Amino acid sequence: MTRLPPLRLRKRRVLLVVLLAWVTTAIWQVNKPMPPGTDLLTASVAVPASDLQFFNDLTYLDSQGQRRSEQEIFDAVFKLIDEAHSFVIADFFLCNDAMGATSAAPRALSSELANHLLARKAANSAMRIVLITDPVNEIYGGTRSPTFERLRRGGIEVVTTNLDELRDSNLSYSAWWRLFVQWWGNEPDSGFVPNPFGGTPERITLRSWLALLNFKANHRKLIVTDRADGSVHSLVTSANPHDASSKHSNVAIQLSGPLAAQIATNELAVAGFSGWKGHMPFEQHITTQGVVSNPSAQVTFMTEAAIREQLLDQIDAANKGDSVQLAMFYLADREIIAALLRAAARGVRVQLILDPNKDAFGRQKDGVPNRPVAHELVRDSNGRIEVRWYQTSGEQFHTKLTLISRGQRLFASLGSANLTRRNVGNYNLEANVALDVASDTALAQEMNAYFARLWRNEGGAYTLPFARFDDTSRVRYWRYRFMEATGLSTF
Repeated sequence: MTRLPPLRLRKRRVLLVVLLAWVTTAIWQVNKPMPPGTDLLTASVAVPASDLQFFNDLTYLDSQGQRRSEQEIFDAVFKLIDEAHSFVIADFFLCNDAMGATSAAPRALSSELANHLLARKAANSAMRIVLITDPVNEIYGGTRSPTFERLRRGGIEVVTTNLDELRDSNLSYSAWWRLFVQWWGNEPDSGFVPNPFGGTPERITLRSWLALLNFKANHRKLIVTDRADGSVHSLVTSANPHDASSKHSNVAIQLSGPLAAQIATNELAVAGFSGWKGHMPFEQHITTQGVVSNPSAQVTFMTEAAIREQLLDQIDAANKGDSVQLAMFYLADREIIAALLRAAARGVRVQLILDPNKDAFGRQKDGVPNRPVAHELVRDSNGRIEVRWYQTSGEQFHTKLTLISRGQRLFASLGSANLTRRNVGNYNLEANVALDVASDTALAQEMNAYFARLWRNEGGAYTLPFARFDDTSRVRYWRYRFMEATGLSTF
């Protein structure tokens, strides 16, 4: 038998060791235990539906053809901050004034949020205020955020989520990054490559680009505060305090009571595995639920993969005569798609309002994943699944809302989670609230009216027919399938 020369043998052994390390790292990082504060489904809490408030932001064409923007969500967020008594916990994915390729924003939401937090802290120096956010706002350590620096100087605790604790959705790349790149760290003010988000001459480090390619995020969007009477209040939304996103259409739900306190506890677990060492004065608010008069709603808080599991259960429970309505920025998850097709085959009316995935902060996208997915759903259901496209004009239909009507009950799920593998597969951090509410309550009627307004174009031009963006391209379909399966995507 011919022996390999010693040098070639050593190279082969090194290559095998590297390959083994890469495969082992990839398998572990895709399947490792989830960190504290993740993959949570709370017990449902009975509350009067009148204690829940639904908010929405909409940008649309009015009956005169003028572009209008109705905004409620951050007015409600700022009201919660202004009325806070002893603590504020906020968790927002995007919180910056970067504009990408767009020229102007109608509302400087990041500055407004900072101003309200700083004013509340100045009015009550003993108040604990924690802002949890994603490292994308400082381009993964490649820049410094002036907004965050101003908050820290004012006594606000800004916690950057430690994404390394999360599982890797982009397993082939992220395993290589963990083995060979993450040890480099990062250093602001030493960059030489263009900002990946554009709109600025600022240069960033190559390490920021390499971190970006992991395609992972703390994608949550919520706030929890208390009031002087001891009550705890939370708002969970799909909206970001991000200037370039300030015209996006979004939804939110506000609730109070023990469930809001549980949301706060969950958020501090995320802050904890991201290095925060503090404490909050809200433990006294976590009490058992007492007798509730007129408990017309059941409310649940859920995160990450628990969002998908509950949605699958609810869709699969719908039967002929029931309806499933989705208003969604991204729809790509294969399990959700299969569940929608099964529901349509059972005689459930399935209606989808989707973003056409054409606008991204001044840049044009090619419709992936929503257009190939919509074509598949309509085709494979023989037209039983109905689709309309939200009529965007530079901004995005950023809503994440599911409504399921069964008999005299309405189930609703809303919050930060797009229905994609990354968002509801235990990769990104996500947060949704689920409601099971009597159909005759004002809350149920308001949410149903919201969807009907968009579907029927009541009082304005909101949505377009399916044929407007129907996409029959097999190339884009299989590109979507590859991107969804491998994690090599931004959705």
